[in-house]
Amino acid sequence: MDITDKTVDELAHLARLQFEGEEKERIKKDLNKILSFMEKLNELNTEGVEPLIYMSEEMNVMRNDEKKKTITQKQALKNAPKADSDYFKVPKVLKNPDSE
Repeated sequence: MDITDKTVDELAHLARLQFEGEEKERIKKDLNKILSFMEKLNELNTEGVEPLIYMSEEMNVMRNDEKKKTITQKQALKNAPKADSDYFKVPKVLKNPDSE
């Protein structure tokens, strides 16, 4: 497969990019290099090779979640632009469809 101007234009449209002149020629050249490299991979004998799902056999070791208090509610509300005794106050962002 060879990359043409039409192919570059279609890819550019999908990616919302524009290529003109010398820049388009560079992109075509780079895409052709990528395709030729991928063709080299077709030369490999992969008969009997299991598909690779993970890069290693290691499993993630997760720590247990531990509840701990880092700051108090009062400390959290201290620098809030608006707050009442227990909560942050923020502007209303949702509208009730029944109230219109």
